[in-house]
This record gives sequence, structure tokens and C-alpha cells, in this order.
Amino acid sequence: MKKKIIVACGGAVATSTLAAEEIKELCNENNIEHDLVQCRINEINTFIDDVDLICTTAKMDQTFGDIPIVHGMPFVSGVGIEQLKAKILSILKG
Repeated sequence: MKKKIIVACGGAVATSTLAAEEIKELCNENNIEHDLVQCRINEINTFIDDVDLICTTAKMDQTFGDIPIVHGMPFVSGVGIEQLKAKILSILKG
């Protein structure tokens, strides 16, 4: 089953692009079919239907029901990246 993933950032697209590329690679390495949407945090509601995971690279206090949200800054900083990848895999495979 194809997984729908939103990668969102606060303003520009630079950090979300880094996170999106890492998630694409992670999904491909683990044979997870996916559709990935990149947007700004204030645009998440536009794409929220049937979403399996939201990854943000900016601080966000908002929640979207029971949709899991992960903070994607480890994809930018490199700190905690393996733990983040493991968490994403557990959500998408779960």
C-alpha cells in the first residue's frame, strides 16, 4: 500500500528538500511505495487527506488528529539521523 508523506518547512523550501530527499531514499531502500508532498507548514491542511506521516523541519505546535509527526531537523544537522530514520520506518511499516 502506497504511503502518503508530507514534508513541511516554515518558509522557504531548502530544509524540506533535504528532508524529502532523505525520506525518498529511505523509502526506496526499504521498498516502501510512497507519494511525497513538499509544502509550507501553513499549507499542510491542503494535503492532509489520507496522510500516513508528516515530517517538519520547523517548530510546529499544531497536530492533525492521529497522524504521526516527526521533526526532520536531524536530516539537516546530521545529529540523531539514525534514530529518526528508525522512527520513520516504524511508522511507515507499522
